[in-house]
Amino acid sequence: MKPIESVKALHVITGLGVGGAEQQLRLLLRHMPMQCDVLTLTNPGPVAEGLRADGVRVVNLGMRGNRDLGALPRLVKFIRRGRYDLVHTHLYRACVYGRLAARLAGTGATVATEHSLGEGEIEGRPLSGGVRALYLASERLGAATVAVSDTVAARLEGWGVPAARVHVVPNGIEAARFRFDEGVRRGTRARTGLPERAFVVGGVGRLVPGKRFDVLVRAVAALPGAHLLLAGDGPERAGLRRLAADLGAQSRIHLLGERDPLGDSADGRTPGIPALLAAMDVFVSPSREEAFGLAVVEALAAGLPVLHVTCPAIDDLPAAEAPGARRIGTGTEELVAALRGHMEAGARRLPPPPVVRRYDIAHSARRLLDVYDLALSAASPGAAGTAGTAGTAAPARGAAQHRQAPEPAADPGPGPCPEPRSPAGPTVPGPGSPRRTPGARG
Repeated sequence: MKPIESVKALHVITGLGVGGAEQQLRLLLRHMPMQCDVLTLTNPGPVAEGLRADGVRVVNLGMRGNRDLGALPRLVKFIRRGRYDLVHTHLYRACVYGRLAARLAGTGATVATEHSLGEGEIEGRPLSGGVRALYLASERLGAATVAVSDTVAARLEGWGVPAARVHVVPNGIEAARFRFDEGVRRGTRARTGLPERAFVVGGVGRLVPGKRFDVLVRAVAALPGAHLLLAGDGPERAGLRRLAADLGAQSRIHLLGERDPLGDSADGRTPGIPALLAAMDVFVSPSREEAFGLAVVEALAAGLPVLHVTCPAIDDLPAAEAPGARRIGTGTEELVAALRGHMEAGARRLPPPPVVRRYDIAHSARRLLDVYDLALSAASPGAAGTAGTAGTAAPARGAAQHRQAPEPAADPGPGPCPEPRSPAGPTVPGPGSPRRTPGARG
């Protein structure tokens, strides 16, 4: 098996608009030691621009919808001509099409990450029998499935995915970006029109019904003098704006739109998520279902007290890991009471809790490299196991714990599925089924 630094990998993702899975991919690629290209099936949005700025090649397949079956042969051709050693898929549509395309192209090492699996939905779509059956059928074509939390791993295993094929690699953050700074707090409040001494509640996420930001708007509206900073965009934005007006709180509800999770805009005029967190006094995640809860971890890294309905990143751990996080129920009245308590106690910053160190992105990248080792070992000639079975691969190499990422490859520019760059290594035969990554459940 070739050294991991010589491996050529392709990441296939459904879209590259602003979202947790998309931003997580960008962060991970900064810590990958091999050449990585990214192919998005559709929507090469702001994260595609960020990846290109990082030096990553990004290609748009131009898929027209879930049933654009013509995308499959184009994807197969792209993978085959690129001679990728490993294909890593992200999000439901990319996992279904990408795993099949990788198999047809002859790429044996195929890994998929499940970023957003809830009890009743996956990436916002209802978990119908057909959705589940298609997912499971495509899952058998890969070598390993990565879950972003123990909660998601348990859900996958409950579906019938063999436990030996499920590997937990939690999401991660660059904690230093979120370190609290009083000067940033004052500057951000001034730029967003907030009174210097106002009590500010915060939320971050897609403005979709499942996030339940309407509850947060109602709760802040019920607290005279409190302000809400809500970063994110989506189909609920107009409805939330109307709700704030109906409640007479439109001057205190600030719907900010999408903001860069990694920092301020290039011209410095638009505060990013780290600066917005510095301007807040308490963070709220009212969503009923989450696969991980990355925004909560970022808020804790910024020293904010957190109120959340559900957050596997926190709920799966002992309470001592995140003493600043408090789990609450789904009712508006309970949220109002909790926020009033924080408001009366006054603003206070907390030291970043142990959970922040646990979810360091460099640690997550090392764990992912262990999964790659297993998948590549299983795909090597003579490896035990066949597709769809629980064969045993060679153990992961310990050297993965210390690898450093080289400078990323130059970007040839956007375009609808251009030719891959010159081949870098042979394709590998059909996949096996590696065992669970050592320590992945820790």
